[in-house]
Amino acid sequence: MNLAVIPARGGSKRIPGKNSKMFCGKPLIAYSIEAAKNSGLFDKIIVSTDSDQIAQIAKDYGAEIPFLRPVDLSDDFTGTTPVVQHAIKEMQARGTNPRYTCCIYATAPFIQISALQEGLQRLTSDSLKHFAFSVTSFPFPIQRALKMQNGGVFPFFPQDIPKRSQDLAEAYHDAGQFYWGTSEAFLKGIPTFSETSIPIVLPRHLVQDIDTLEDWVRAELMYKAFIQFNKGE
Repeated sequence: MNLAVIPARGGSKRIPGKNSKMFCGKPLIAYSIEAAKNSGLFDKIIVSTDSDQIAQIAKDYGAEIPFLRPVDLSDDFTGTTPVVQHAIKEMQARGTNPRYTCCIYATAPFIQISALQEGLQRLTSDSLKHFAFSVTSFPFPIQRALKMQNGGVFPFFPQDIPKRSQDLAEAYHDAGQFYWGTSEAFLKGIPTFSETSIPIVLPRHLVQDIDTLEDWVRAELMYKAFIQFNKGE
């Protein structure tokens, strides 16, 4: 069976109430829940939260809240893996033993069902892989990154500045949307960034971190443009 785990603590500092804040007409977390539901990939969709408010919103949109996340997993320093491990163990204790688990971030309004489907298909078709997760490319060669130092501007990689952009290796980063994995790999704490992971490459127009208020405004503008484009307006 397949389990979706959506981590959504209530203590966001930079954007207060981020996971439940209204984003283009719906609570932000609603987009992740609806994508998981509409994908038809999951036997269980749960939200791991320490917040009664988020729990109620999650229930309203069709997710399950079989437990509330403990305090020691709800601070600013707890990573995603311990939260997913806790969720899998809690579900196992309740008689649910998922073979595959997908961690879906609550801050992923651009998440596409097709990408979730591709992630599961590619993971299940390769027995040597443990994870499949979303990535996207940087819009500018990272080899030409600059730093401000001693009142001036200097390249991080001086040797690459004269090179043509087409001669520089394309670089990618975690898109922060979803992480498919075998439940066993999550529980063992196998590293996500390794040769046993499959990158699911997303176009840049479907990726936006939402960590600051500036990110939020940019994400809403991108989302509205994306919806209008799909409607042919």
